[in-house]
Parts: sequence; structure tokens; C-alpha cells
Amino acid sequence: MGAAGSPRRMRIVVTGATGNVGTALLRALAADERVREIVGVARRLPDWQNPRTRWVRADVAADALEPHFAGADAVVHLAWLIQPSRDEAELERVNLTGSRRVFEAAAQAGAGALVYASSVGTYSAGPKDGRVVESWPTDGIPTSFYARHKAAAERALDAVEARHPGLRVVRLRPALIFQRSAAQEIRRLFAGPLLPSPLLRPNLLPVLPVTDRLVLQVVHADDVAQAYRLAATDPGAHGAYNVAAEPPLGPAELGRLLGARPVRVPARVLRTAANLTWKAHLQPTPPGWLDMGLGVPLMDVTRARGELGWEPRHDAGSTLLELLDGLRRRDGGVTPPLEAGAGGPLRVRELRTGVGRVNP
Repeated sequence: MGAAGSPRRMRIVVTGATGNVGTALLRALAADERVREIVGVARRLPDWQNPRTRWVRADVAADALEPHFAGADAVVHLAWLIQPSRDEAELERVNLTGSRRVFEAAAQAGAGALVYASSVGTYSAGPKDGRVVESWPTDGIPTSFYARHKAAAERALDAVEARHPGLRVVRLRPALIFQRSAAQEIRRLFAGPLLPSPLLRPNLLPVLPVTDRLVLQVVHADDVAQAYRLAATDPGAHGAYNVAAEPPLGPAELGRLLGARPVRVPARVLRTAANLTWKAHLQPTPPGWLDMGLGVPLMDVTRARGELGWEPRHDAGSTLLELLDGLRRRDGGVTPPLEAGAGGPLRVRELRTGVGRVNP
């Protein structure tokens, strides 16, 4: 307790603080009067000034982290690479080595809590006609590097949690996370420089190729940020929490939102198209992402609602439409990863560095 019986104000450290979720989380933490200081850890420091936020430059896979974590009431680990998708050694360096270093440093520095950004991708294949709770197996989808890395990071977190029983550990498993200001980052990471942004307008395409297992869950970045804020600041939060908005977006709902007629296509045809365009360097997303989208189950979010008191303000459909509008308008954000012009004029920097070869 602080002066006059007031609650102790918290110091929260966030790795990967300049990304899609990181920027939303920093906004959410700055609005929480219980938080006295936010430490944003990033490889590239932004010009953006967020209230009560101090920026620190660090590479989670190489630099000393304990000095930044010392005295933290919570460390929220968001730092993660999706690109360069053609350089798995670099992905493993950041995603696996970096995550292990963050986990160990948080424990060694005596942080009060460790909140890890896991994902729906950590789940093993499961149903699309029902919902799974947090006890569903977490072995990932083998053909997806993202799913393999998320599952391996959870195993590393298990080991740290077992060795440090005094450390409060929370892992959030969110669905696909979208917001307008991340539109150009999402385009660079998943679609590449050849995507014609003006075509991303509902009602423009007459048909939508789908398969029966193309059922996605989505959550707005501002809503998932509230889940991370609650997990970091609530001393009773622990364990795993699924996080997603309603409704799930299946073929019929996607067709309605996009004003297109769903046309069933065998999954193998969609995968062949993804693989050929990937190998031809036309887009940066390997086919394992499609395998993961079709394989992972739908999540039940009852625990997050009941125990964290989490409630999304945005539904899944409006979140997807916000992203598409941001893509069409070429919207961006205030940090280096989110900047609208990060790909260079006419996206030449993306083309020059290779589609999926270098982290954009």
C-alpha cells in the first residue's frame, strides 16, 4: 500500500512494444491509473511519446534484459518475428532464443509476473463446429513455423514456471489481431508488395474461394490489449486464457461481409496456390499459414470473460472491415513497424530486399 492507504502503483515492462499489439497495450496501460511507469522495449525506438512511457532499445535475443526487468511488477512479452519467413534461423533466434531469454530474465530479475503472448496457433488441430477450452493440446500445426515456435515457447515457459513457483505466469492465446493503424504492417508481413490495395473494397469481387474449414476467429488490437492489461495488473490472473471476439468468420459470414458469393474450393487447391506463389516470391507467406488457419480449433473464451472480466468492444466482422479499409487507404501507425511508408516509395524497399527474405 502507498501513502494514505492507496494501492501501490505498478511498473510494467513490455517487449515488442512498437508492434500491432504493443502500441495498443501501451495506450491501455497509460489509461490505467494504477500504472506509474511503462517501459517499452524495442529494437527500433519510435518518435512516439506515450504517457508515462520510457523507451529502451534492446534485442531480446542478444542484449542484457535483467537491468530493464528489475523492479517490474509485470513483464509482458510480445516481441516476435513473422518475417523473414524464408530465414528460419533468424526466426528461431528471436522467437525461441529470445523468448527463453525473456522468461529467464524476468525470473532472475524478480519480476512479479510474466505475461506471454501465445496464440491460437499453439493449439493442435481441433474442431471448427465447437469450441475448445485452454486444456486442449498445445502441440501446434507441424507444417507451420509460427505454430511450431509458439508451441515450443510454451514448453520453455512451462520449464521456467516449474523452476520459479513464486513467479506469477499468464499466457494469452488470442485469435487473429487487427487494427487500422497496423494495416500496412499486416500487408507487408502477409501479402507483400504486389497486393493492389485499391481492390480491397467490399462488393468488388464477385466470388470468394473458400473451404469448409475456413472459419476464423478475430479480435481487435484494442480489445486484446485490455486482456493483456488485465492479466498484468490483476494479481489473481494466472494460467492460460483464450481471447477472441464473436462471431467466428466462416464462409457464409465472410461472403456477407465482403459482398462476394462463397465458392467451395478443395483445400489442396488453395494450398497449391499458396505454395506456388510463395515459391515464386510473389508473396511472403508460406503455405503453413493456410494449414494453421484450417487446422486450429475455435476457442472458448469463457475463462477470460469470467476470471479476467474481459469483454471485447468490437465484433469480429467490424474488426475485419476496419483492417480492409485501412489496407485500401494505406493507413499506418506511429512506430517504425507500423509506418505506412516503411516499404519505401512504391514499395521498392520490400521488392529490393526480397519478398520474405528480410524483416521489413
